[in-house]
Amino acid sequence: MFGINGGEFIILLVIAVLVIGPERLPGYAEQLAGIVRKAKTFMADAKVKVSEELGPEIGEVDWAQLDPRRYDPRRIVRDALLEDTILDPRVKAKAAGAASAAAGLAAADHAAAGATSSASPEVGEPASAQGWPEQKPALDVGALAPFDAEAT
Repeated sequence: MFGINGGEFIILLVIAVLVIGPERLPGYAEQLAGIVRKAKTFMADAKVKVSEELGPEIGEVDWAQLDPRRYDPRRIVRDALLEDTILDPRVKAKAAGAASAAAGLAAADHAAAGATSSASPEVGEPASAQGWPEQKPALDVGALAPFDAEAT
């Protein structure tokens, strides 16, 4: 409690009984009991007020996760990095199946549209209108890549 073991506490009680005296001891015991009762009611009222202010959401907080003894930076980083990753293999298989189905639909659309229209924009239609970046001409064999001395 206050760095006092059982033996020291008993010695302090004996000294208090000797100093206070047997005739005043019951009065002080009543005062101490009243202080303890007031402290209990104060704490109960404070608990009710805090729960009213914070609302029912405070009951949903997992206080064990906030315990500093459970602080592990590796776990926190791993949880943050894997937050959106699906770890259940059954769910991963469903997601992969949906992704392959979507890829198959995209390939079918690509084949139906024709290779010439999807490889380059329509004549007169800018590349940015289709959402593609503008294509740069390829470099000749042996030509150096563009270099900006001021940018590096």
